[in-house]
Amino acid sequence: MPAPGTVAGMAGHASVLPETFEIAGHAIGRGRCFVIAEAGVNHNGDPARALALVDAAAEAGADAVKFQTFRAEQVTSACAPKAAYQKAAGNPLESQLEMIRGLELEDEHFAALRDHCRHRGILFLSTPFDHASVALLRGLEVPAFKVPSGEITNLPLVRHIGGSASPVILSSGMADMGEVARAVAALMEAGCPALAILHCVSNYPAAPEDTNLRAMASLRAAFGVPVGLSDHSTGIEIPLAAGALGAAVIEKHFTLDQRLPGPDHAASLTPKELKDMVAGIRKVEAAMGDGVKAPRPAEADTRQVAR
Repeated sequence: MPAPGTVAGMAGHASVLPETFEIAGHAIGRGRCFVIAEAGVNHNGDPARALALVDAAAEAGADAVKFQTFRAEQVTSACAPKAAYQKAAGNPLESQLEMIRGLELEDEHFAALRDHCRHRGILFLSTPFDHASVALLRGLEVPAFKVPSGEITNLPLVRHIGGSASPVILSSGMADMGEVARAVAALMEAGCPALAILHCVSNYPAAPEDTNLRAMASLRAAFGVPVGLSDHSTGIEIPLAAGALGAAVIEKHFTLDQRLPGPDHAASLTPKELKDMVAGIRKVEAAMGDGVKAPRPAEADTRQVAR
């Protein structure tokens, strides 16, 4: 395992990633958690619903709202089956490719989403799943790129994203530490300037007993970069716990209606739950303090009376 903050490159040299960095003015790894409202494909291919998801994320107080950008035929083969949770959430007889086609947005829709995010004062992000989508998002000047869990072993795509000269957020669902290390090395070889790694359990929903929040500390110790959580549990308790454990980034799926058909709606927060989660994370941050055990100014009156 590499020493903290370094990953040996293919040429035998070691590069160092920063312990803190910024995404469009938002400090990553300096105490305030960067909250990503994951809209994903919960628009069900409807650009109007995608715009409404931006509104809900902005009203909840999230720092960023993130979508997914892909060309269905480039990321899914015609014979790919659906996962069990995907079958339960939609037509079990349709193929993975048929499902993905119905969740795809056109290029111009992403430009409209970017512009609407600017209007609402929230950062626009989207996860690319193929090289053409990386190019589209670079043209839209996204402030950071996301490598999704399912692509962490797709090293050609990882390197392509790493060469974007933008900060990268790497999700690590389904990966062991060696696979994470290889992805980090690929990013750094490509010139990635800054990186945050998200612990993730790729089950929908993820059970609390599978969540293993202590893995965030293991990732932080191994790579010396900001770490966080991409959470697929139900409710908001686990993201709040992650915030208390020092998560620099928390990403959580949300939807306008959990009853809608589609792979991610059932395991997503409602707009109210998203707002409650953001408020809860901010309360947890305020409660962490500086660690110095001393009377607080607010205790002065009680201290005098009680003693």
